[in-house]
Amino acid sequence: MNIAVIDDDSLVALSLKTILESTGHITVAEMGSSGREAIDIYRRVHPDVLLMDIRMEEMSGLEAGEKILGEFPDARILYLTTFADDEYIVRAMTMGAKGYILKQDFEGIAPALEAVMRGQSVFGDKIINKLPELMKTRSGFDYAAHGISDKEKDIMELVAKGLSNKEIAGELFLGEGTVRNYISSLLDKLSLRDRTQLAVFYYTEVRG
Repeated sequence: MNIAVIDDDSLVALSLKTILESTGHITVAEMGSSGREAIDIYRRVHPDVLLMDIRMEEMSGLEAGEKILGEFPDARILYLTTFADDEYIVRAMTMGAKGYILKQDFEGIAPALEAVMRGQSVFGDKIINKLPELMKTRSGFDYAAHGISDKEKDIMELVAKGLSNKEIAGELFLGEGTVRNYISSLLDKLSLRDRTQLAVFYYTEVRG
């Protein structure tokens, strides 16, 4: 797995490079220190995952992430920051970032990168616990108006809880391919880009 690390603290960036490359299956292909560098690096290298800080001089990680995803919708961006600010979390999820974890959870960084590579969204426990109060919920969502079946409703809820396709398949006694098809159908019906946006949609529009 080739990744790029963007952090304006060079000591943190070097420490991350040492820790991640010690796993034997993660290579830090590039390092940068600002949002503008993140954009340039992504355009040149197309890393499997972009591991990026949020608060940086010149351009924040959130601004950079929005520009990168606007240009490369399939980009995998995992935010690694010291700050669990509500506004940052919501903005990261809404833009389609694949995860948001805290630097304090150093041991969980490599597993988080691996989960993102498997197509999962990764939000640390502290972040997940904040979601219900962060997302404004609305009751009475009209599933029928969107052509969403009971099975799709169940799958949307499990995606929002962070389950992988394999876990959803086991929970609902379906094949993984069937789960993928259901999720693709949901994304199409709701005009969403990926499962992260589906989870955000669930918390903002459905859960009441």
